[in-house]
Order: sequence, then C-alpha cells, then structure tokens
Amino acid sequence: MYCRARCGKFILLAIVGVAALGWVVMALWNWLVPALFVGAREIGYLQAMGLLLLSRILFGGMRGHHGHGRWARREQWEKMTPEEREKFQAGMHRCFGRGAKSAEKPEAPKQD
Repeated sequence: MYCRARCGKFILLAIVGVAALGWVVMALWNWLVPALFVGAREIGYLQAMGLLLLSRILFGGMRGHHGHGRWARREQWEKMTPEEREKFQAGMHRCFGRGAKSAEKPEAPKQD
C-alpha cells in the first residue's frame, strides 16, 4: 500500500514536472525568439510541448535505453544468490500487491 502511494506520487510529480517544463519552454520561446528573429511568432502551450518532444527525439533522448537496461538487469539478476532473489521478489510482491505473500507478515515467536 505504501509503495502504491509512493509510485502514485512519483507519477503525479512527473506529470506536473513535464507540464511545468512545457510552460517554461513556451515562456522562453515567446520572450526570446520573436525579439531575436524577424518574422518569428510566439507559440502556444501545445506547440511548446511538441517542441519538447521533437527535441527529445532529435537530440538522443530515446536512444537505446530499453535494450541496454534489460540486459544489464538480466546480468544483475544472474549474479544474485537465491536468497537475494527471494528477498527481491518478496519486496516487489509487497510493493505491487501480487500474490498471497503480500498480505502475510512474519509471525512473532510464541512465548509460553
């Protein structure tokens, strides 16, 4: 439950951050470009978001992160001991709430 809330906050923060970055690009463009270049027009918010996406594509923001990351994770997984793998899987189950293990908590030793 804690991890879901944390992941939700992260996603919300990412959305707000991208929206703010789009506004900053729009404001900077509208402040600088029309003053520097004759005939340049101001842009709107959606155009600024498109400009952000275009710059990410053109300047390498989407190059090969998925492929290299997958192999690196596989190598890291193979280096783990069985105990480390079990601990990692248990943490992921707790975080994302899959399976019966996520609801179980270790019991305290009984005192007679």
